[in-house]
Amino acid sequence: MPDQEAVYPSLRERSVFITGGGSGIGASLTRGFARQGSRVVFVDIAEQASQDLVESVHAQTGTRPEFMRCDIRDISALQGCIEEARRRNGNISVLVNNAASDDRHRIQDVSVDYWDERMAVNLRPMFFAAQAVAPQMQALGGGSIINFGSVSWRMGTADVPVYAAAKAAAHGLTRSLARDLGVHNIRVNTLVPGWVMTERQLRLWVNPESEKVIDANQFLKTRVRPEHVASMALFLAADDSALCNAQEFIVDGGWVSS
Repeated sequence: MPDQEAVYPSLRERSVFITGGGSGIGASLTRGFARQGSRVVFVDIAEQASQDLVESVHAQTGTRPEFMRCDIRDISALQGCIEEARRRNGNISVLVNNAASDDRHRIQDVSVDYWDERMAVNLRPMFFAAQAVAPQMQALGGGSIINFGSVSWRMGTADVPVYAAAKAAAHGLTRSLARDLGVHNIRVNTLVPGWVMTERQLRLWVNPESEKVIDANQFLKTRVRPEHVASMALFLAADDSALCNAQEFIVDGGWVSS
């Protein structure tokens, strides 16, 4: 996290549900909300990494997040986890729709089944998670839903057409949900990470050539890390952002194509 992390009193004891919270940006989200004293439940398919994260976060913060294994392509299972989180921690006040997969793919290789499966990971769970938590937030008098977008579709990133389509749709989903749920004081925003130096990115796609691309195009000559993205999520979840709704919040260090 930044050297002087903000503390948001409104997040203490707040019930938070995070998809894909076991690694990468998701792990920083889980850790960040735990540091605020929130009651965190996160779902992921990576069991060992998620269990290790629970122990690490507990040791660091004194707050133990709860992990539930869930393949978010199974909407019934996702809805079940959301209901179980409500049962354990009370009505969910914050939903972070973080889980996604940005596997590379070429246009000519995309089948109907692949298209459907990618949408089942990158878009469909956002809607049904929001649908499931909305009554809980309404009962609380309000809440915050944070949908993760991507700079990929704005920048015309190569070899991710289906992912880019899903992420562009997430921005539209945010606007529509924000309109329909705003009457219940439920805020919906899109958090847009840039090229974040997660372990996955570093392993698969960050190399000397891509480092040159970052240096040439990113205004801030540093690297975007998961904790930078988590800091924005904490702000959007807290009461401090009470009048932020239906907006996009980009954390990319500045980029010429944004």
